[in-house]
Amino acid sequence: MPATVPPGGGDAPGAPAPNQNARNGGAASVGIEPIASRGPRRLAKPKPIRVRADNAGRPQMIERREVDAVRESWLVEDRWWTDAPLRRRYWEVVTGDGRDLVVFRDLEEGCWYSQR
Repeated sequence: MPATVPPGGGDAPGAPAPNQNARNGGAASVGIEPIASRGPRRLAKPKPIRVRADNAGRPQMIERREVDAVRESWLVEDRWWTDAPLRRRYWEVVTGDGRDLVVFRDLEEGCWYSQR
């Protein structure tokens, strides 16, 4: 009489792999719901703020906080081919009270905004 292989496995060629999730009743994931996709997530919406800047446009005072250091500055120019181009000069600064802020000046409107 030929040898028999138990259902769901064995070392015989072509036999199905043993069920790795046998402890869970064979379910791939128990009690875990899939994350629903809501599409791309927006960054924090910019908020208008008061900024005093020097002649070069570098922030000196943000709201009532003195700027101690500029960590970084960068320029973003996008949608230049449309009727609504985006031109912003961003500044990451450290204020006198130790806050790390990111602000930008909209170069089309001339207004200042806080990004975070």
